[in-house]
Amino acid sequence: MPSSGRSQTDFVAGPLDALLTEIRACRACALHLPLGPRPVLQASASARLLIIGQAPSLTVHQTGVPWDDRSGEQLRRWLGIDRAIFYDAARVALMPMGYCYPGRGTSGDLPPRRECAALWHDRLLAQMTQVELTLLVGQYAQRHVLGAKARAGVTETVEAFADYAPRFIPLPHPSPRNTGWFKHHPWFESDVLPVLRERVQLALAPSLTLERTGPAPSPASPGASARSSRRIR
Repeated sequence: MPSSGRSQTDFVAGPLDALLTEIRACRACALHLPLGPRPVLQASASARLLIIGQAPSLTVHQTGVPWDDRSGEQLRRWLGIDRAIFYDAARVALMPMGYCYPGRGTSGDLPPRRECAALWHDRLLAQMTQVELTLLVGQYAQRHVLGAKARAGVTETVEAFADYAPRFIPLPHPSPRNTGWFKHHPWFESDVLPVLRERVQLALAPSLTLERTGPAPSPASPGASARSSRRIR
């Protein structure tokens, strides 16, 4: 019988692999990107945790590794997982609203390009059927995914995080630029982070090894209802 020319060990790309190749070759926004296209994401059909962020930072654009910056370090501390778990595509998918670095504006990075979500999100999500928990990091992800169910701003949406359970948890962006917000909203650490870590552990079970994150935060204070409504991106 004639040989097919294919070894039993040859890799046969599945639909998601082909889609990721297509995304990484995307040039739809090339004319609008100061450093040119370099789509950065991580996905697999078996991922159980999906993190939808904003757009790659300059550092991430340079390395090609999602969340490979100070914001990513903070995010991993929030989740209570280490880099090995975070970058295990078989368990964790990282899908920003904009796949390429958008450039700088007057007060930080520009917003993510809108083309990416319209072109790719639905197609990617259709291939990731094992996702148990989706984290919505920042206003762009929250507005896009939650739509009319999102509150007036990130502060209000994150404060109402229990309303989106068990499928979603909205989070502020972990950028160092938001340090002031965290100081003025201690309920985020006391109320949200313990639930976040528990839900992440459940989503990634049974093989998750939690990173040591220090003592558990104290319960919410009785004055939590009088929280400030300072807005963040």
